Amino acid sequence: MKNSIQLTWMGHSCFLASYEGYTLVLDPFSHNTVPGLSPLSIQGNQVLCSHLHPDHHGVETVSLLSGQKNPFQIEAIPTFHDPEQGALRGTNTIHIFSAGGIRIAHLGDLGCDLSQEQMQKLQGLTALLVPVGGFYTINAQQANHLAEALSPTVIIPMHYRSDTFGYDCIGTLEEFLSLRTDCVFYPGNSIEITSDMPSQTAVLTYAP
Repeated sequence: MKNSIQLTWMGHSCFLASYEGYTLVLDPFSHNTVPGLSPLSIQGNQVLCSHLHPDHHGVETVSLLSGQKNPFQIEAIPTFHDPEQGALRGTNTIHIFSAGGIRIAHLGDLGCDLSQEQMQKLQGLTALLVPVGGFYTINAQQANHLAEALSPTVIIPMHYRSDTFGYDCIGTLEEFLSLRTDCVFYPGNSIEITSDMPSQTAVLTYAP
């Protein structure tokens, strides 16, 4: 049986990552923090939050499950939420989680350039979950430049605005997609990440 990590996008920067019956919840948002998104009510074994802002730290929305061995290896890279060493919005944590030969990074609300050492730690990714909306995070051009430098197999954009959800001050998904030539549109909000899948920018569909 082929190894795979199932990623499910819950909106904004919130993802579920499941492997061998164990589920990580990444950056859940609190109720009424992101316009247009339905309230979360999630079950998972572990919660990873990039920072303490309520649109990324809604731990109260997650019912924790116990009794399952954690198959993931998790690494944290401290970064900043803004280009001024955290002076504007504080710190941000990148989480890298690996299982079954698959390596995925969730960049949280990355708002700064990365050092050579940090870039080195992010080499060899199967999937990159990257904010693209700007204002609070890196923008579409910066996200594209970072994706090209890291060259993951799969790029999944997050933290952007659409016609029905998201903050008015951040950019749209289309601004990022206009810079990509490898877009694959998925009808749902889940994707199976495998070690041998074709290179792509995977566009998931929000499912309230």
